[in-house]
Amino acid sequence: MLYYLFTYLDKLNFPGAGVFNYISFRSAMAIITSLFISLLIGKRIILFLQRKQVGEVVRDLGLEGQYKKKGTPSMGGIIILSSIIIPTLLFAKLENIYIILMLITTVWLGLIGFLDDYIKIFKKNKEGLAGRFKISGQIILGIVVGLTLFYSDDVIIGEKVNIADLTSREKTELLDPSITYSAQGEIAMERKSTKTTIPFIKNNEFDYAWLVSFINEDRRQFWTWLAFVLVVIFILTAVSNGANLTDGLDGLATGTSAIIGSALVILAYVSSNVIYANYLNIMYIPNSQELVIYGSAFIGATIGFLWYNSYPAQVFMGDTGSLALGGIIAVFAFIVRKELLIPVLCGIFLVENLSVVLQVAWFKRTRKKYGVGRRIFLMAPLHHHYQVKGYPEPKIVIRFWIVAIILAVLSIVTLKIR
Repeated sequence: MLYYLFTYLDKLNFPGAGVFNYISFRSAMAIITSLFISLLIGKRIILFLQRKQVGEVVRDLGLEGQYKKKGTPSMGGIIILSSIIIPTLLFAKLENIYIILMLITTVWLGLIGFLDDYIKIFKKNKEGLAGRFKISGQIILGIVVGLTLFYSDDVIIGEKVNIADLTSREKTELLDPSITYSAQGEIAMERKSTKTTIPFIKNNEFDYAWLVSFINEDRRQFWTWLAFVLVVIFILTAVSNGANLTDGLDGLATGTSAIIGSALVILAYVSSNVIYANYLNIMYIPNSQELVIYGSAFIGATIGFLWYNSYPAQVFMGDTGSLALGGIIAVFAFIVRKELLIPVLCGIFLVENLSVVLQVAWFKRTRKKYGVGRRIFLMAPLHHHYQVKGYPEPKIVIRFWIVAIILAVLSIVTLKIR
């Protein structure tokens, strides 16, 4: 909103109003504002939740110190979501398709998580919102995001193409009739594409259309968008639930999300700048620079929340925050065409997810085979395994953060390692 105000003032030659045209300034303002909001309203929301007795329900897992967490206010994800949404509304271009998608993702998953927390806390139902409703909500969001990215005319990439590969219409619109081009000459253009980036590969572009290349060309578009939407749903659901599983120790999910968000902001910035994109030889994504504003607000919100969520936590984010954080990261990665980098970038979430899947699968298999279930880990998710082994909670969290930083650096390095 402030962006539009200062753009108008700039037209009136108001001194200093033009600074709002710079992404660097608006992103700096977004991260400062989100930090200020989370720190300012955080304490008040915590006190409000305490008055309403919105405390954590602790299951008996036999872990040291777990009962100290009983009664700690939950639903603190409200602090994170507010600190993301308000700066984005103030400093971003709200008509930008990517900002619209990110806001929809934030609000939608935030509401699903809020319903889950509400049922657990106020309805005294430890199971919370039924799993099928959570998954259904994530699937609906995945369909919306997938179809928007596939069909919206505002979602384009910049690429160099051979003139021989252009359609007749594209040749008419793009080529200057006064210039003679070689048959295999290249031209830079912005157009719709189902391509994405494959990390660590020299010719690092992958087209989702390849998945259905065996289908008749007349029907291929339908199957291409279907394949793409299914991939969106799978990754969004996996990352969202991975973040939810990771939120089991004070500051673990919050700090990890802040690290991942920082890497994504860097990737968004270089991908949105045609000079950097050409220099790094990565996919140029026009109009994605607004994501830097959103990403900055995301970083500020998670760091600000960490002030209250670090050990010993004064508040927990609950599903209100964890489901939204994972979904935000997944959708952000899809927009900047780095979703295939998620297994590396979100390695902590992936390992936490896998630890639960492997534990449950192995337990069921051995129980069926031997009559008694056996375990791979002392307890799942993985961070509880280390708790059972006797590691202090702060040490586990900090070491997970260190691994997350290494994975984030490795993800950024993929821009040049191919």
